Amino acid sequence: MQLFGKKLHLVTKDELGDNSVALDVARSAISGDRRAQKSIYDYLSGKMYAVCLRYMGDRDVAEDVLQDGFVNLFTKLDSYSGDGSFEGWARKIFVNTALMSLRKKDVLKESQDVEEARGLAGGDASAIQQLGYKEILDMIGTLPAGFRTVFNLYVMEGHSHKEIAQMLDISEVTSRSQLQRARTMLQAKIKSNTDAGRKK
Repeated sequence: MQLFGKKLHLVTKDELGDNSVALDVARSAISGDRRAQKSIYDYLSGKMYAVCLRYMGDRDVAEDVLQDGFVNLFTKLDSYSGDGSFEGWARKIFVNTALMSLRKKDVLKESQDVEEARGLAGGDASAIQQLGYKEILDMIGTLPAGFRTVFNLYVMEGHSHKEIAQMLDISEVTSRSQLQRARTMLQAKIKSNTDAGRKK
């Protein structure tokens, strides 16, 4: 297929990391080129599944959100301008898709009093060093949905409590409370995991 005077082929993952190539592929996908659409899917599916799983905490639900995310991505593909990273642009779509799914289930309204969360037992920071990345992500996945969502937005995505409150339609106090509770729960899980490892 010809695109802007260039022959388009099935693009590799490395090539899609280049913004100008990503823009060309996006334009081609908009026009219905299945190879371009497959290139986008192949490039993003693994990374965005990990994002969906972090937010949803359940593999089957994460797969559903991934599917919905791709529908949203291909619907909004014409809004990608090529100015920033294609992956970063896509990540926002998948995060928003996960948040919409969580809002529908109304799990984001779970709240914990900040003072109560502060009073709970802390964890051993050195215990984290004994765990692998996958183990930590698995532990994050076991958090209640509201806690997990705020934790992901604050720690993993770098949003402020004000931004999180606006995104989730909750108060900043609730955002802080849920983050504190998530951290406390993670610390307890990490401590329990490392204590169990020492007994072996």
